[in-house]
Amino acid sequence: MQFKESKHSSEARLDNIYFDIMLWLPMDSTFVNHEITLVGEDEKPEDPEFSVKYMDMSVNPFEDFYSFCNGTWAREHTIPEDKAFWSGSAELFEKNRYVLAKILEKCATTPLGKLDQVHKMLGDFYYSGMNEALIESLKFKPVEEYMKKVDRADNKEDLLNVAKELHSIGVSCLFSWDSSTDAKNSEVYAMYLKQGGISLPNRDYYFDDSFDKLRKEYVMHITNMFRLYGLSAVEASKAADVVFRIEAEMAKVSRRPEELRDPEKNYNRISMDEIGKRFPSLDFRSYFEQISMPKVDYVVISQPEFIDGLGRLVQEISVDEWKSYLKWKILHFAAPYLHTAVQDEDFDFFARKLFGRKQKEKRWKRMVSITDARLGEALGKLYVEQEFGEEARKRMSDMIEDLREVFTERLKELDWLSPTTKEKALEKFSRFRAKVGYPSKFIDYSSIRITRENFFENITATNNFDFQRYIKRVNSPVDRELWEMTPPTVNAYFSPTENEIVFPAGILQPPFFDPRLDDAVNYGATGGTIAHEITHGFDDEGRKFDANGNIKDWWTQEDEKAFLEKAKEVSRLYGSLEALPGLKVNGDLTLGENIADIGGVSIAFEALERRLKRNPKLRKEIDGLTPEQRFFIGWGQSWRMNVREEALRWQISSDPHSPDNFRAEVPAWVHERFDSTFAVMKGNRQKPVQTIKIW
Repeated sequence: MQFKESKHSSEARLDNIYFDIMLWLPMDSTFVNHEITLVGEDEKPEDPEFSVKYMDMSVNPFEDFYSFCNGTWAREHTIPEDKAFWSGSAELFEKNRYVLAKILEKCATTPLGKLDQVHKMLGDFYYSGMNEALIESLKFKPVEEYMKKVDRADNKEDLLNVAKELHSIGVSCLFSWDSSTDAKNSEVYAMYLKQGGISLPNRDYYFDDSFDKLRKEYVMHITNMFRLYGLSAVEASKAADVVFRIEAEMAKVSRRPEELRDPEKNYNRISMDEIGKRFPSLDFRSYFEQISMPKVDYVVISQPEFIDGLGRLVQEISVDEWKSYLKWKILHFAAPYLHTAVQDEDFDFFARKLFGRKQKEKRWKRMVSITDARLGEALGKLYVEQEFGEEARKRMSDMIEDLREVFTERLKELDWLSPTTKEKALEKFSRFRAKVGYPSKFIDYSSIRITRENFFENITATNNFDFQRYIKRVNSPVDRELWEMTPPTVNAYFSPTENEIVFPAGILQPPFFDPRLDDAVNYGATGGTIAHEITHGFDDEGRKFDANGNIKDWWTQEDEKAFLEKAKEVSRLYGSLEALPGLKVNGDLTLGENIADIGGVSIAFEALERRLKRNPKLRKEIDGLTPEQRFFIGWGQSWRMNVREEALRWQISSDPHSPDNFRAEVPAWVHERFDSTFAVMKGNRQKPVQTIKIW
């Protein structure tokens, strides 16, 4: 699951055979005889579940616990052609997406007089993206306004003004920004300036020898996009070379993914008086005035060396070359929302070559994901009203309390943490809170103008809404009721500045949480994840935040040294694991998530044991498996996944999470009770694995 620093851009960038139906809707003054493509009942995915039939009992759990839990599932569930991977979370994601599609279809096809504002907005947005004929006819017309603004720029000041406008509609160029909880004053939102502006996943893709072929294909992709836009072969090739050179220079001054994990290093406050002197060629004061940012005394520069380097590049690179770069960024941003030729070219590189996907998703699937990303809380409100039962929320809350009790006692009993630091850790955890299901209030999107006639304008309008919302909140009190994931999301996160875990309704379903199943499976699959998120408050990143959610050094030097020694064990262990021949896990990049996995399994196992002790009648074998065995298998099955090699290479390079087979296996193997739990089935382990217990 994700460790959330605060606002975080989320995950996937998102066609084929449709189930076509002509809808003859009741006539009124506005709605007559509309045709829309609907999702067929035959496209409803199978319900994901925990099941012993997914196991491979012929495998020794001491040699390959992942295949022991998931071997049959892995053989029977090949990766769909439109996916880079297939997993338990992907199965649930598809189930939720089908449900959301049906909600959106109803919004799009109900006569207008019977719709309230929220349903109409969602229906119009979804309809605009499903109107392929109109999108095809417009070609590049939706982006022409922005391309012309780039062309009209006479100097670098003009280009910076254009970049500001592009930021307001969601185009990532030059640098990135965010208004997040101030990590050293967690009561208010601060403006953060961060590295950004490149289009490949991270800096290593521009320099590492293993990505040499991909770099050549990337330059060809940029060339093809410019050719589609109308440039000659020579012009397109020249522009692509310029774009790659600029992005490579930006990547050169960007930090690696593992360096972005240090909250102290990535917090550098600079006064408004100083910012103009430090970065004169970027004129941030003018930028802030133009975007109507509230007056502040300071901003936070997350990666100062990147902003320094960008300032130099602005001076050194010509206006015409910057124009090529900005035009590319417009085309790259707009590609998923334009006509088929552009979508196909975008898919060919960013999905097929980069992640190994074989074909595009069907249009309705992409539109559901886009709607969830752009109007997610409006859609999420309808989703929870239809799908989320209070029984799931109650059982989750009970489980969280069990885990809270265990972790509190663990903190009290730690033999490597001094009394002083222990007291502060307990104070911090006493303020910890959990959000389950959906927000107490939903974002109001009513000010956005959504039409059925222009999909791209709907995208830019929703992006601009978020842009303005995040700008306006700078220097204002933090709203503790806001969520950073939408209710249907199949994920969870921990926020160190809010000291809270958040579990959306979307993930509180099989195979992660099933009210019909025994506690053992639920404590393994979901309890382990809840405890995982809890420990994030005390991992190598989270421990640097105090009880108020501020970056503060509250550990003694001796405690920090003891923790780092234990963390090194985890880093060394995972760093020794080979994901592909010659490609090992980055133990430093994945350290926080690995610590959380190990701690999560350990805490959840103890919580289950206590529950079984309080309720002896629950201690019974099911499918020939003890509760302890079902706990570990529940955890292991929650990480079932088949993944394409390209996607796995991206994950090792960029993702702070280890590959899922290792997430299933290692936290179980290093648990002090794993050997005794499975010894009755397969005997003793041939090569003993060191027990690791931090929390």
